[in-house]
Amino acid sequence: MPFLLATEAGAPDRPNEDFAAVTATSAVLLDGVSAPPDEDNGCSHGVAWYTRRLGALLLAGLDSGLPVRDALAEAITAVSSAHAKTCDLTVQETPSATVVAVRVHADTLEYLVLSDSVLLSQDDGRIRVVADTRLDDLRPRVGPGTAIRAWRNVPNGFWTAGADTQAAEEALTGVLPRASFLAMTDGASRSVEVFGDLSWSEIFELAREQGPGSLLKRVRSLEGADPEGRRFPRGKVRDDATALWWNPES
Repeated sequence: MPFLLATEAGAPDRPNEDFAAVTATSAVLLDGVSAPPDEDNGCSHGVAWYTRRLGALLLAGLDSGLPVRDALAEAITAVSSAHAKTCDLTVQETPSATVVAVRVHADTLEYLVLSDSVLLSQDDGRIRVVADTRLDDLRPRVGPGTAIRAWRNVPNGFWTAGADTQAAEEALTGVLPRASFLAMTDGASRSVEVFGDLSWSEIFELAREQGPGSLLKRVRSLEGADPEGRRFPRGKVRDDATALWWNPES
């Protein structure tokens, strides 16, 4: 299958906490959720370690034919078991990740989306946006920073794939017509969601015409034009960014 992938760390002196990988018929994209620099996340391994292992196990489950929710739940269980004896997984900031997973069938795309990574697909000539908006919906009521993080992976909050398999039940799942799709971590979708530089349709067409690497270059240019985040306030001035493109006709 014709997958194209681009990923880049937000800073050269720290690991890329995004992860993406594909098989012939399945793809996963994860964005690791970091604790603030001054907070202990209870894990001695780190967020990049977590996303790589969770992503690899999720991809294996998808490729074996497991239902998408089961694949995520089993991956969470396996990774948690791998470090439960050495790390405190009850800490609120324990490593977790946003998730996009897609499995390609003869006529359809089966998907799972959890938290603020985004899936775009073409449907009848229009761009379909599959997005879990619970985090954005909470922000006006709760506020940024510590306040919003306290609502992660709790009832009526927002969910990421951490130590609790309930995240798999909270994920958005569904089926779309088989067509080109673009999956992005929020570091890659900033040109739409933070900078307002492109629409979803425009970012999709840019990936189609110039490849997913073009999205990362555009984001880096926009970040560079606002190096202190004054014009466009954001949690990280530069973020890890990953984009994954698939076209059935390539």
